[in-house]
Amino acid sequence: MLKKGLILCVVLVALSSVAKAQEGTVEVAKDSLIMLLQEYRSAHEINPTVMRTISLGTKPIDKKTATRVKRKGFRVQIFSGSSRNEAYAVQSRFKNQYADVDSYINYDEPNYRVKVGDFKSRAEANNFMRVLRSQYNNVFVFVEDIWIWE
Repeated sequence: MLKKGLILCVVLVALSSVAKAQEGTVEVAKDSLIMLLQEYRSAHEINPTVMRTISLGTKPIDKKTATRVKRKGFRVQIFSGSSRNEAYAVQSRFKNQYADVDSYINYDEPNYRVKVGDFKSRAEANNFMRVLRSQYNNVFVFVEDIWIWE
């Protein structure tokens, strides 16, 4: 029993000396671009009624002269079911509420899916999903090919 107590004391003394050796100051080097992006993200939330975001120092896109390009992005699913009529009704209701946001219907047998938006980031899609949760059931964010204007 004495041996166990002695070993325990030695271990505790060793651990306390190691902990004291770890004392010092920590210097954090931050990338200025990361800071800029964090400030941008916190300052420019999506306006759910208009669904437009302000971009980092770029001009608004003139859709008459711009081209649509496909790339990986995010969409919010607002309906999934086997009824074609119900899918088109949900899409129509959504278009009446959010005329500026594109909507898409896909058919993967046996279900129709209504997905909305062309979001470049998951944060944008999640913010819009939170807005839609009060209006639609089973709202989810999916990674998909999206259309963007360039």
